[in-house]
Amino acid sequence: MTVPDARPVAVVTNLQDPTADLVIAELHRRNVPVVRFDAGDFPAALSCTALVGGEDTGWRGSLRTPTRQAGLGAVRSLYYRRPSAFTFAHLGPQDARVAAAQARYGLGGVLVSLPHCLYVNHPHRIGDAEYKPAGLAAAAACGFRLPPTVVTNEPDRAREFVRAHGPVVHKPISMPTYLVDGIAQTVPVTEVTADEIDGTVSGTMHLFQQRVDKTADIRVTVIGEQVFAVRIDSGLLDWRVDYSTHTYTATSVPECVERAIFAYLAHFGLVFGAFDFALTGPTDDEDSWVWMECNPSGQWAWMEPPTGLPMTAALADLLQRGTA
Repeated sequence: MTVPDARPVAVVTNLQDPTADLVIAELHRRNVPVVRFDAGDFPAALSCTALVGGEDTGWRGSLRTPTRQAGLGAVRSLYYRRPSAFTFAHLGPQDARVAAAQARYGLGGVLVSLPHCLYVNHPHRIGDAEYKPAGLAAAAACGFRLPPTVVTNEPDRAREFVRAHGPVVHKPISMPTYLVDGIAQTVPVTEVTADEIDGTVSGTMHLFQQRVDKTADIRVTVIGEQVFAVRIDSGLLDWRVDYSTHTYTATSVPECVERAIFAYLAHFGLVFGAFDFALTGPTDDEDSWVWMECNPSGQWAWMEPPTGLPMTAALADLLQRGTA
């Protein structure tokens, strides 16, 4: 008789995360124990005790929620999605900052150093890969084709770039949560002319990039060693602004592009990545693939139903296997 593996998978995310819901349901179907929690629940609904030293070679202790408990040395894998921030609303501003720092470097420090644990992805590696200029530099070094790009806060340099490489688009370098009437907003990619660049550019860093004349977009989701590529036909400059226009088609990845993808993941120490490419030709040969970005915590679940690609199962496989 096979004895079920009692080591849990830890899922760190907020409560409104349907992608995590799908993966957890699949793990439950396989009788894999799961402990889900949101870092933002600390300390009201999440507690932790961690011990190390003496003859110990790793953490002893546990994480506890009102309904679950996980031994720190028993976690086989940790799926780090989109946890909410630490908040201490009952404290004044200065005390809240101090408490949040203790939580981040205390609880966070434990979570990033679990023994014998597979991270999907490790929070520090996610942080490294979320720097868009670092991603651009890595993409160039890994052999991807990418459009001319400038990151600047100097209006004159920005205008020079637009005149030299137009048409040009402006992209947000990073986008924290921005609410309008309680609804999170997406900042779209927009085309910009030299005349539209004014002195406000000097107020912070901006990213300008030559617009790619594309025929379609491609999202490549890498889960462990499995690669899932989906062609997105929308007719939009930024396909994220209106999902109702899309058609999705499963496709393959040219060999040289796949090699560059795994080189990029290795560079940042990632086991999961959501890559965006623009397709510039009538066919999807390797010369038509232009790298746009890689999101180390990107979404993928909405593409599974129209394509039939088994991405939920692949992620559950990875988390179930852990470091074995």
